[in-house]
Amino acid sequence: MLSQLLPLAALAATASAHGLISSPTPRRPGDASVAACGRSVVNDITRDQTSHVEGLPELAAADAGYRADACNLWLCRGLQFGDNAANVQTYAPGQSVNVRVTLTIPHVGAANVSIVDTRSDTLVGPAPLLVWPSGYADERQFYARQTPANQTNFNVTIPQDLGGKCAVPGECVIQWWWYGTGARQTYESCIDFIVA
Repeated sequence: MLSQLLPLAALAATASAHGLISSPTPRRPGDASVAACGRSVVNDITRDQTSHVEGLPELAAADAGYRADACNLWLCRGLQFGDNAANVQTYAPGQSVNVRVTLTIPHVGAANVSIVDTRSDTLVGPAPLLVWPSGYADERQFYARQTPANQTNFNVTIPQDLGGKCAVPGECVIQWWWYGTGARQTYESCIDFIVA
């Protein structure tokens, strides 16, 4: 019986998730994402909300509902503010924000957390808020249950000066970005927020 279960467990592991912000509430797919990115992209993200970006451009290009002017798959995996308007966080300059990430399949690489202007897809503020230049989500640490706690539960500080940006809901996101170098896969998850 065990020999029959092991192949099933291995199959489930390859088909399941990789990584996603679990708190605060990240952007999720919905009708606004379907209208911008097409049903194929949203169906793929809905099946695995923590999967990588690679592969989504091909799905989008084949979907008549995809609107290149409205769907940037390399920003929050194309997920739209309209689907997350009820989950906008309010932060103050200098506030420390706790972020929790769920990692389920590791791919060692680099990661960062940044504030991104959603219109221009550019960083807001002086630099990323937090950077792991290498060694993020190392498989050896993960499977030995030794993943550093600061890779899945960390604080970022909202900069004092955001150049007048991030006062309007949907204008900015806190984006967690991770690139698994061996797997050559990109993972993104975004928190909508305003500064008040």
